[in-house]
Amino acid sequence: MNNIIAQVVTGKVIDENDDDYFVQIEGETFLLDKAEIKKPLKLEAAFTGFTYENEHHKMQITRNIPKVRRDHYAFATVVKEKFGLGVFLDIGLPNKDMVLSIDELPTIRSLWPQAGDQLLVCLTVDNKNRVWAHLADEEIFAAIARPVVGDIKNKNLKARVYRLKLAGTRLLTEDYHLAFLHPDERQIEPRLGEEVNARVIGTLRDGSINLSTKPRAYQEIGEDAKMILAAIEHTEDHQLPYSDKSTPDAIKAYFGISKGAFKRALGHLLKEQLIIQEDGHIELKK
Repeated sequence: MNNIIAQVVTGKVIDENDDDYFVQIEGETFLLDKAEIKKPLKLEAAFTGFTYENEHHKMQITRNIPKVRRDHYAFATVVKEKFGLGVFLDIGLPNKDMVLSIDELPTIRSLWPQAGDQLLVCLTVDNKNRVWAHLADEEIFAAIARPVVGDIKNKNLKARVYRLKLAGTRLLTEDYHLAFLHPDERQIEPRLGEEVNARVIGTLRDGSINLSTKPRAYQEIGEDAKMILAAIEHTEDHQLPYSDKSTPDAIKAYFGISKGAFKRALGHLLKEQLIIQEDGHIELKK
């Protein structure tokens, strides 16, 4: 059985009932749902399909061959999880989801994939003829990856998490670039299989990229800081004759805010290195 389960194989139609044909392969009998067949099959006819054990623990064969097979990797969608067992993946079979064992999942349960997440997997069969999903390793991702061409720094993109490490998160972008997310460049650690929105902060010599999921500095700053930044940007020389030494009246007259609010906003802009302050004026940092 081990050599014919979860495989594309050819068998012989030996019988039928109202709902199914019975296909025999190496002495084992598999159900073939008649709803799949447009033209009736004759007894003794050859039939080629994918074999599996359905959710009712009956052996079945289907002409709808899934992309995920033994030694065939493809992305599968998580449908649910079961504590103590693992997560269930939809690989395209009508009445069977494949299990990714808890042994291949993060030790922290909050980092487990959730419904809708996707994982790159193939199928394996153990010595009890049980079929399991198996995560792709680094070599598989390296084989399917494409190196970055051109300058994509600061580009916003989507990327899928495929490995969690203490050093950081490894991802595959929507354009099949290998990517790395350092812990300092994220606000929260993404879970395995999650799709994240990120921006490119660097390109490495091997064609992979570094990502950040933190907001850009201008997205983090408050409304007062945004207003001051916009005011500087709209001047011809990108500077204004105001600083933390300016009088409250002058600040109120020009910016419409108190000196305290002005200093707080100024401090944020300086901290984010968006501006510099010197000789009684503020200006954009080049």
